[in-house]
Amino acid sequence: MTALEGKRFSKTSCRSQDAEHCMGKGPVRCAADSIDAGPPKPRAPTQPISAKSRQIPRRKNEHISICLKKDVCFRKTNGFERYDFNHKALPEVNLADIDISTTFLSKHLSLPFFIEALCGGSSKSIQINRNLARAAAELNIAMGVGSQRAMLKNPELTNTYQIRELAPAILLFGNIGATQLSELNTETIINMVQTIGADGLVIHLNAAQEMCQPEGDTDWRNVYFNIQRVCAQSPFPIIVKESGCGIDAETARNLASAGVACIDVAGAGGTSFTKVEAYRDKQNSQTFDEWGIPTAESLKRCRQSVDLPLIASGGMRTGIECAKAIAMGASLVGFALPLLQAAIRSHCDVVSYLLQIANDLKKTMLLVGAKDIAALKQVALLQLSSYAI
Repeated sequence: MTALEGKRFSKTSCRSQDAEHCMGKGPVRCAADSIDAGPPKPRAPTQPISAKSRQIPRRKNEHISICLKKDVCFRKTNGFERYDFNHKALPEVNLADIDISTTFLSKHLSLPFFIEALCGGSSKSIQINRNLARAAAELNIAMGVGSQRAMLKNPELTNTYQIRELAPAILLFGNIGATQLSELNTETIINMVQTIGADGLVIHLNAAQEMCQPEGDTDWRNVYFNIQRVCAQSPFPIIVKESGCGIDAETARNLASAGVACIDVAGAGGTSFTKVEAYRDKQNSQTFDEWGIPTAESLKRCRQSVDLPLIASGGMRTGIECAKAIAMGASLVGFALPLLQAAIRSHCDVVSYLLQIANDLKKTMLLVGAKDIAALKQVALLQLSSYAI
């Protein structure tokens, strides 16, 4: 794994022509966000391009458009309203001294945030990924790209994932679907990750989405075996994440035994990809629109079951929710849809959004008397109600 040390974040670090916007002072489009994509990048190994493979970019563009234009969120919440902090009236902490930096997989991060895998492999994804990468570099946070299946099928799409030159020091993860592992040998997977200069790989689980997708993968046999194979043979860390339906305790234990380095619970409460697929296929019923374990409940079950780093994602929208997730055992908090909405405009909008979350996280930490992330992890939460386990 790459052991690059990123620079510490400061609010004045934005290098765009309008750094004032990154301080949250206006919807100004950064000129740097529209620069040319640059020279062609090295091509990834590939198989002959089939008709089905050519459909992948179209599907990815459809997903982006639907997420930006339609109501794709769960009706149910992420579950964090069922937990509350005990207010500390005498916190004995100076807000200016609160430190929210952390270490994740041996990498120093200035904020405990993860830019979730959003896109790649289509025309619309190029500028989105570049804006996300610039923001990740400005803030010194971790980032993942979308599924790289498209670039394996069509090498001309490789440049839609190659953002390392814009963010040379960030903790960056490649991505592949769990059901695709059976089609790929480990050498191909390793090369796929290294082609984009990533530090590790995220394997995504999305059974519910695939069941609702017209062209979805419905054979989920031997997925555990293939995850185990990739973990054992890869020279970099493997994260396994869900895609909006959460991870249960038994699955978490299985993933730990398979050798994964981290679990991203990606619970229900944010974007429902079963709902996204319903927009794509009008004949698709809405039966599974609300399918999934709320993020807070999934995080709780995973924390009780495994001793691995956890990422809490799925409907995370406020600094208070971030603080609750960290207090419940998350190492990082992941964001997806709000960053997609910001990145379609500029990287400064991404920075502005995350800075506001970070500021509210710090204020929450003061109100519970936590001076740093380690102290926040020791703060107890009051459970107001919960689901039966």
